[in-house]
Amino acid sequence: MKSSATIVKVFLLGLIWLLFTSFLETPNGNKLATANNTKLLELNTDGLYYAEFYDYIFRGHFEELDIARDDMQFLMIFSQYLRAYGAQCSGALPSNKVEIMNEECATEEVTRNGWGDVVSRVCIKYVWVGSGLYAKPGLYEAYGEIDQIQRSKGLGTMMKMITDPNSMGNSVDMMHKTNGLKNDMVKIFKLNTCQSPGLQRFEENLKLFALNKPGIRMDEASKYTTMKKSGGPTGNQDYAKLIDDLVYDQAKTWSFNRYTSGSISGVTTSSRDKQGRPVELSASYSFSGFSGNSKGSVRIVFKNGLPNCIYFYDFPQNCKSPNSSILSAYAQGEYTY
Repeated sequence: MKSSATIVKVFLLGLIWLLFTSFLETPNGNKLATANNTKLLELNTDGLYYAEFYDYIFRGHFEELDIARDDMQFLMIFSQYLRAYGAQCSGALPSNKVEIMNEECATEEVTRNGWGDVVSRVCIKYVWVGSGLYAKPGLYEAYGEIDQIQRSKGLGTMMKMITDPNSMGNSVDMMHKTNGLKNDMVKIFKLNTCQSPGLQRFEENLKLFALNKPGIRMDEASKYTTMKKSGGPTGNQDYAKLIDDLVYDQAKTWSFNRYTSGSISGVTTSSRDKQGRPVELSASYSFSGFSGNSKGSVRIVFKNGLPNCIYFYDFPQNCKSPNSSILSAYAQGEYTY
């Protein structure tokens, strides 16, 4: 019970930090340059945790997004992108760059019991402190609008989370998403140079999405949209390899346990669709953790012949989204015998 309470507290603290991440109002910046020839525009998102989101934003296909502009996830993605760009692409920032501000506690109210032990700490005064990282003014101003939306929803968001019957599972899921996003921010500027036309288009559309305006659309459909429409392959597939790749990818976001690569066993298909493709797969796997080596199980639900939800034994109600790059490879027949 203590460990469960600790996880919830950690998540609550993380949520509070996100809700109170500050922004600095700035004048409107110049629009980012975009290439006239859309054939020159390319954004490499392969292997990234939020690959679909980045690609749909880049293409201006906002209708395909599963994340809304007023979702906490969007604030988290936007914030981490600004900070990662400021840290890794500082030389590409304009002369009118603005500093990203943090809100920090200046004065605490401490409550002690009769024995002098601290029983609670509550911040009663906050101050704005520069982070040492800088951002493009137009993007930062747009981020400010999203930050304000989350601040206005703060109490409601907290109450919804506290009263959620699956709060434990969802809090762990948020930790996994946070870890996945951190990994993305390490990779994205290696896949795309800081001043590439594709990244500039992504930023322009990111700003437009935040401001609730139509995006700059590309005619070409995203490979992720095409993949979902065409569906999964038929015929014999290496499901053990597919599950191994999906679980290995998910394990990159785990906080404590470590997946044993190649340990998938006991693959079973509970049902198939009219084309003979699986509707649901299940398997066992091995991992190491605080208790040493252990066994776990995973269930994968398919939609139109493609993995749609990954459910792990410890939180069987929490749907984990499969890696889009793995799905694309599967749809293209790379797991076919």
